[in-house]
Amino acid sequence: MSGITVTRAHLADAALAVVVGALVLTTAAGGALVDYALVAAACGALAFHRAAPRAVLAVATVSGAAHVLHAQPGTLAALPVIGAVHTAARVGHRALAGAAAGVFLAAHLATGPGTQEVLEKSALLAGWFLCAVVTGLADRNWQAYLRQTEQRAAEAERTREEAALRRAGEERLRIARELHDSLTHSISIVKLQAGVAVHLARKRGEEVPPALLAIQEASGEAMRELRATLEVLRTDEPSGDPALLVERARAAGLAAELAVTGDARPLPATVDRAVYRIVQEALTNAARHAGQAQISVELAYGREDVTIRVDDDGNAVPDRPPVPGIGLTGMRERVTALGGTLHAGPRAEGGFSVRAHLPLGEAG
Repeated sequence: MSGITVTRAHLADAALAVVVGALVLTTAAGGALVDYALVAAACGALAFHRAAPRAVLAVATVSGAAHVLHAQPGTLAALPVIGAVHTAARVGHRALAGAAAGVFLAAHLATGPGTQEVLEKSALLAGWFLCAVVTGLADRNWQAYLRQTEQRAAEAERTREEAALRRAGEERLRIARELHDSLTHSISIVKLQAGVAVHLARKRGEEVPPALLAIQEASGEAMRELRATLEVLRTDEPSGDPALLVERARAAGLAAELAVTGDARPLPATVDRAVYRIVQEALTNAARHAGQAQISVELAYGREDVTIRVDDDGNAVPDRPPVPGIGLTGMRERVTALGGTLHAGPRAEGGFSVRAHLPLGEAG
């Protein structure tokens, strides 16, 4: 939240406290000084309802109940308590909100137990408090829906970008293969034939034609440039150290740990990129779905394979398996393309597990 937005929110909260205070003070007109102090305390607390909703609820309830018991004002005196109850219900403190409403209603009933007027006003206030709790819960659910919608939009944007990057990488690899299969062979033949012609001319003691030397040199230069171009095209994805991903996750507030077993060593480029992407996607999913969970990342190096395991103890349960999204689908496609296996699903003891087994092949 930007500084301007925070300032506007504080000003709005202060204005709310002033308006409610002005309304409630009409019921305390002509009263004692203590009544004005109690009203000021109950209404002034509303200015801090965002930062400390439970403290505001306590101050407003105690001050409002004391004001009712001392001065026996009208129903407008309940406004600061109603606002505090609404705020508490909105942030999830339903039990505290109901208890505060009960305390204030009990104080109101004590001002005239058994009288018809007090019973009618108490029933009216009970309806107001019920509306405050219901609207607070509705506002909470609406805010949760908005956050979920924003997360889904962000995830959809991220998955669209990943899909576009993957398609671009596949297209670059296809172009690289086509260039390699067509141009490399042809240029190699030209370079070979020019070299043979130069060798035979020198062997016979003849002067080598300048055009032939130019062909030999140009074909060699073309081969070098083509190899450099193919290297650029084949580098379709960035790779990195999974340990850095774990460090970034910890810096973002996740309880993530990394364990490395076996003989850690440089991996083939395709496998190295796959390991990086699998750990990245698994940590992203854990951060989005596992909540405040413990996450363990394990890299096990074998002689002919490498195993990646990312476990969390979040909210996933076996009887409610998640629907695979684009991230898990892309992860499975990446592993399958390398001849490996992937298991991704809820654990029996709770939480989610991603386990990928990648063979190193001859390059390992």
